[in-house]
Amino acid sequence: MANNPNSRARAQSKRKHMSTGAILAITVLIAIICVAITFLGIYLSGIRYIKIDTDGGGYIKFFGRVDSLGAPSQGRLYYSDGTTAEVDMATGTVTYSNGDVYVGELKNLLKHGQGKMTFATGDVYEGEFKEDTITGKGKFSFSNGDTYEGDLVDGIKEGYGTYIWGGDGSMYIGEFHNDKKHGKGKYMWADGSSYEGDYKDDLKNGYGVYRFSNGDVYEGEFVDDVRSGYGKYTWANGEIYEGEFAGNMMNGMGKYTWPQGRVYEGLFENGKIVRTGQQTGDEEPAQTENSAGESN
Repeated sequence: MANNPNSRARAQSKRKHMSTGAILAITVLIAIICVAITFLGIYLSGIRYIKIDTDGGGYIKFFGRVDSLGAPSQGRLYYSDGTTAEVDMATGTVTYSNGDVYVGELKNLLKHGQGKMTFATGDVYEGEFKEDTITGKGKFSFSNGDTYEGDLVDGIKEGYGTYIWGGDGSMYIGEFHNDKKHGKGKYMWADGSSYEGDYKDDLKNGYGVYRFSNGDVYEGEFVDDVRSGYGKYTWANGEIYEGEFAGNMMNGMGKYTWPQGRVYEGLFENGKIVRTGQQTGDEEPAQTENSAGESN
């Protein structure tokens, strides 16, 4: 019986098709084996990928070597905010892609405990960290020469601390809130003047005592760094005014006493006597000190 040419063609085509399929299968199998060998090699070399979720809703991804217990040892960090860093757990060093460097205690790849942060700007912080934030007691040394030592929350001044200005050595010791002087505090200027009293939102607000470098003293109320309300101003020469203030000057009803015993009680306007009321003597009152330092 003669072979059918069409049957032979179909058989050859089928054998050819099966050969192509076998080649593809073998190729895929080889690729899988290579990938498996690669991952096995990575695993045996101690390389791991670890993801840690943070309390704030973010995460830290670690890719690198682990120790014998499987904990991160040395590798690269990827933060949820896009920041990257190199970590070395043996030395407690984290080197960030922006140039910042941390050396200190780490917990779950987070800065936690005592440490030192050197910023690319030149600022340096040494002190406590909590869950990767500057929180606790510590000291900031700023590149401009200023320093702050005290309480911090999330990297801002919050609580009690001391701030020293590097330019002239002026100093504030007291309470802070939201990175501002707020509460009770004392400010000392380089010229010898000082203020001790209430602050609100970085300004003198409430009751306080301001001692001027020339010997004058004001005790009384302030509103937004300005003598406003009731107060007492004592000049170095012995003159005294006690009464109402506005705009840093004697404004309203008050009593003015000269060292010789003369007294004026009555109305004042813009630091001057309004001649209505009981008085003895004709002297004009001294002008209250307006120091540039009072703006702090």
